[in-house]
Amino acid sequence: MQIVIIGSGNVAYHLAKAFFINKIPVSLIFGRNETELQKISSELNIPFSTEKLSDADLYLICVSDSSVEYISNLITKKNCLVAHTSGSLPKEILAGEYRKSSFYPLQTFSKSKELDYSKIPFFIETENIEDQKILTELALKISENVTESTYEKRKYIHLTAVFACNFVNHLFSRAKEISDAQKIPFDYFLPLINETVMKINEIDPKSAQTGPAVRNDKRILELHEQLLKDESLEIYKTMNLSIKKMYHL
Repeated sequence: MQIVIIGSGNVAYHLAKAFFINKIPVSLIFGRNETELQKISSELNIPFSTEKLSDADLYLICVSDSSVEYISNLITKKNCLVAHTSGSLPKEILAGEYRKSSFYPLQTFSKSKELDYSKIPFFIETENIEDQKILTELALKISENVTESTYEKRKYIHLTAVFACNFVNHLFSRAKEISDAQKIPFDYFLPLINETVMKINEIDPKSAQTGPAVRNDKRILELHEQLLKDESLEIYKTMNLSIKKMYHL
């Protein structure tokens, strides 16, 4: 099967690398950013182009959600299989006369961070059973965790991921702002962060909650509010209010 990856960002890079590691040939990686494409091509020995899409049986669109529909119009081959990797878009956003699908890996991707691809959940959505089998078999060469999905389910998977990953990482960034401002090494907090994440592998997150809000410790809450300002203060108040509501305090 001839596979073309479209994109040069984090998802495109990691899918290309997962294929490379698992000896799945990729005939071309296509995109606009020649510098990034050259890096991927050099590392993974995949031909690249910024000008012309080669003929393929499967095109994987790994671009920002806002660009998926536009990019999908560049694929003119009929009756090929095209999949986007978005968690929040329906497969019907794909605009051409081909078989439409979704090939969604549930993970946060950064080019500088190594990943164990075998642990990444993949969610597959297609128009027919035959394409479901094709994409499932492909994903199973990469991951041990492959599931058929629907757009309705995938929307909520992506929403949950935003809470569990993107929002949490933003809180890490805000925490580092506070520690940096006070010249406190952020490394001090890494064991705490690691234990927080590891704990929810064994305990339900709601049962694992600690801190002044769940204790309804008004003195500490007021002290912390006095130390904060601007966005961090608003985040602090909002998070504590949410905790109190969850535990009916």
